Amino acid sequence: MSNLPGKFVIGLTGNIATGKSVVRRMLEHLGAYTIDADALTHRVYAKGAPGYQLVIDKFGKWLLNKDNEIDRKKLGNLVFSDPEALRQLEDIVHPFVRQAADILVKRATQSVIVIEAIKLLEGDLRNVCDSIWVTNAPEETQVERLIRKRGLSREQALERIHAQSPQSQKVTVANMVITNTGSYDDLWKQVSEAWKQIIPGAKEKEPTDSTIQKAKPTKATGEFSVVRGKPKNASVIAELITRLSKGKRSMSVDDVMESFGEKAYMLLQQDGQMVGVAGWQVENLVTRTSDIFLEDNIDTAKALEILIAGVESASSELQSEASLIFVLNELSTQEAIWQKLGYEKRTPETLGVQAWQDAAIESTSAGSGLFFKQLRQDRVLRPI
Repeated sequence: MSNLPGKFVIGLTGNIATGKSVVRRMLEHLGAYTIDADALTHRVYAKGAPGYQLVIDKFGKWLLNKDNEIDRKKLGNLVFSDPEALRQLEDIVHPFVRQAADILVKRATQSVIVIEAIKLLEGDLRNVCDSIWVTNAPEETQVERLIRKRGLSREQALERIHAQSPQSQKVTVANMVITNTGSYDDLWKQVSEAWKQIIPGAKEKEPTDSTIQKAKPTKATGEFSVVRGKPKNASVIAELITRLSKGKRSMSVDDVMESFGEKAYMLLQQDGQMVGVAGWQVENLVTRTSDIFLEDNIDTAKALEILIAGVESASSELQSEASLIFVLNELSTQEAIWQKLGYEKRTPETLGVQAWQDAAIESTSAGSGLFFKQLRQDRVLRPI
């Protein structure tokens, strides 16, 4: 892949709870196209996908759930207790993941590609990388994250940490080590500096400070425009979300900075003022948009048209296959507006594609409405 003209491939790895995905997201903010190879493995054996029947033939129909999907928990329990079964699964999955990654890289318009994989160094993906980046964290920090984010006990957290190969082995072969001790500001500085060092001449493409301004309580009447918020705009984003949500989502600068490890923000402007915001992310080739807040005194239909178009445009650069929008309160009742934008009100189980269903189930909250739109027909690892 790195032999393609104009492409530079970063392989990103690290042990559990060291912050690989956060660093990948930061590199995406800086302009890279990023691939989560571990998420692609789930697509390989989704119902009808290329590896589906191969996994069933190898391990048996007992893995299937009531919907004839392969139950990941059953499969996980099998392969993580039997090294030979894990090797057999990897023999099935890895070639398809490599093929999918090849397709994504060739389609990407970005010159820098990041491939995140927990077993990057053990597989042939390592051979296509121009640079190896490793995330590192003290063991106690790993334990704290696993307890806080995954609800594990201390004993369970330590068991998972010690089940992996020593982190020092990865650090030894790294071209770049990112130490993640928990401070988002420090992590962002490290990633930004590493980006500049390893990508000669790379600069963050972001609006100037004068483009992002706090809104004033006056009625706006001009044309709408959108701009993608960056970590440097955290204070403006925090104020905007807190104000437009009428305090229901009180955000501090630290809250926004932490959220940048998971999502991006699209900001809506009118007459030079901030009048709307949407938090969004593309994960496993699925766009999830939430945290949509708008000023009361603006044209809701037009505002949503411009704001969502901005999210879709940015999503297309990340090769998103489908857009899921999660809205609360009055926006969830505006079905005519959403239909005009090409969205249907759906439930997770009606989406058809397992990756889309999983994203919907994971992100749906109580009282939220789900609106769906397919963005691409040429899906990676599509059902046969």
